[in-house]
Formats: sequence, C-alpha cells, structure tokens
Amino acid sequence: MKFRVKRKHCFGSAGCNVDVEPDLSYEGILPIDPDKSYEITYQIIGDESGPVIETISLTNGTSVEYYPSSLSTAGSGVKITGKVTDVAETN
Repeated sequence: MKFRVKRKHCFGSAGCNVDVEPDLSYEGILPIDPDKSYEITYQIIGDESGPVIETISLTNGTSVEYYPSSLSTAGSGVKITGKVTDVAETN
C-alpha cells in the first residue's frame, strides 16, 4: 500500500510531523460490486509510536471516505509504508 504525503514539517533532529493519505488502487481479478459497501482496514508503518490503524469506507464502487492520518516520525528519512489488514462487506 502506498501513501501520498500531504504535509510534512520537520524539526531538525527532533523528527517530523507528517500528514498522509492512502494512494488507492484495486488489482483484483473480479470487478468491485457497485451495489455493495466495504470497509477497508489498513496499517500504517512509520510513526515513531508504532503502527497506526485506519479504515476507509467504499460505497457505490467509486465513493471513498477516509481521513488523512497525522504521524510523528523519528526523522525526515523515515519511509511511510502500510498494508491492508482486513476488507469487510458492510451491506
């Protein structure tokens, strides 16, 4: 899973405050059913306090709702990564 950095403010050796949002893509074999809704839970790695868990809501096959995540990293060179941990149908 990839992330887009929306804001980054670094404080020298004290680390950085970073706002990220998921860069979504679907690589499945079957098309997404537009009549169903899904919750996609994912884990973000890179925050100095440990992994951050977030959830995305997908409805109508194209409508996505999520909030950007705010992280504190140990330095400017920390790579933000993540992975999907669960996908649940909600309808």
